[in-house]
Amino acid sequence: MTHHLIAILLLVAMFVIATALPINIGVLAFVGAFLVGSLIAADTAKEIIAGFPSGLFLTLVGITWLFALAQNNGTIDWLVRAAVRAVRGRIGLIPWIMFGISALLTSVGAVTPGAVAIVAPIALSFAFRYQIPPLLMGMMVAQGASAGAFSPIGIFGGITNGVVASAGLPLNVLATASASFFANLVCVVILFFVLGGRKLMSARMTEGTNGAITVPHIEIAKPATGPQIFGDSEAEALSSHMAESGDSNGTAEGPGSDGGPVQIVTIVGLALVAILVLGFGLDIGFVSLTVGLVIALCQPDLQKRAMAQVAWPEIMLITGVGTYIAVLDNMGTIDFIGESVAAMASPMLAALLLFYIGAIVSAFASSTALLGALIPLAVPFLQAGTGVGPIGFIAGMAVASTIVDVSPFSTSGALVLANSQGIDKQVFYRQLISYGALITLVAPVILWLLFVVL
Repeated sequence: MTHHLIAILLLVAMFVIATALPINIGVLAFVGAFLVGSLIAADTAKEIIAGFPSGLFLTLVGITWLFALAQNNGTIDWLVRAAVRAVRGRIGLIPWIMFGISALLTSVGAVTPGAVAIVAPIALSFAFRYQIPPLLMGMMVAQGASAGAFSPIGIFGGITNGVVASAGLPLNVLATASASFFANLVCVVILFFVLGGRKLMSARMTEGTNGAITVPHIEIAKPATGPQIFGDSEAEALSSHMAESGDSNGTAEGPGSDGGPVQIVTIVGLALVAILVLGFGLDIGFVSLTVGLVIALCQPDLQKRAMAQVAWPEIMLITGVGTYIAVLDNMGTIDFIGESVAAMASPMLAALLLFYIGAIVSAFASSTALLGALIPLAVPFLQAGTGVGPIGFIAGMAVASTIVDVSPFSTSGALVLANSQGIDKQVFYRQLISYGALITLVAPVILWLLFVVL
């Protein structure tokens, strides 16, 4: 028991240090994984490294590099202008469109991180260009993805329904799916109005003389001044390319070149990513890198800067914490907490604590893996006739374990953080931490009251 407490207290200490000092918590977590794994769990270095979330690393690198390429060649700017024209300049509708798209993708079988990885870069580009709070836009994407994930053909829905069926417990697919959708919807509705939704609803893009929506070009990429990471040759190449295309706005394509050859290739590539990931279940990291390579080969003298735009600090943060959580899981700390709660005399209190365990652990680890682990822990007292209704408990537990995916340590939150634009990453990280902490503290008790007590 002592070694479990030490590991948990060390995790708390990491957050305190990272909050008080400008030190990347990923570094603290990697060192913590090494110390706890070697000195307490007696793991070898190979066993500790095995907990490194390589799939998440590949996803974050691949998707942020791909969309950095798309930004630098002007494709994202083009898509943003086209989408704003499609909604006739109603800026307040844009966040809700992103929420709906994310929910639709996961409801038809897309994995939640995959849907967020596809939608978040474009959504946060909108936020940057049209002064939509990035926290609002990011949460529209992340919580939209969680909202649709418990449909009968959704990934979370399939996992939960399978675990419940194998345990021989009563099953109500509609109850869980509805609970997830409306819980996430309520969160974003509140967030929308708290962050100035009324002002956004009244905001519109200006109309030109012919009644068309005027969408100005926004600077996305331009040759940086001063010492260059990859040398001045690339800055010179970018300057030369923009001079040839007549681009004074800093994009790789000129203002009048919407639909240029490279942009067409990029659009086809982005569509191909969605098709291969959502339709054929291929890994989004590998697919993104492959498509990105094709785009980079179209402009080999301009692609290196995109690699510098990959969200390396955020990737370090996420993978470090993920590795530490894997060490705790391997040494039995996660199981220890869950089993201790499940053995409590009061089933109502045990249900509440399981909700909190699901929320807290899921905020740092895989919701997909957690759903299959926590519900079995609750099976004994659900089958014991203690007064806790299985259908309500499962619905509440499922939502409590996934609504916290907005945390920057969860995959969805990490993708939102990695793709943010026009805001200090550290400031946005703290916003996500604050919002994630609020959801983690408040959502479980509300869900417990609604689905277990009432």
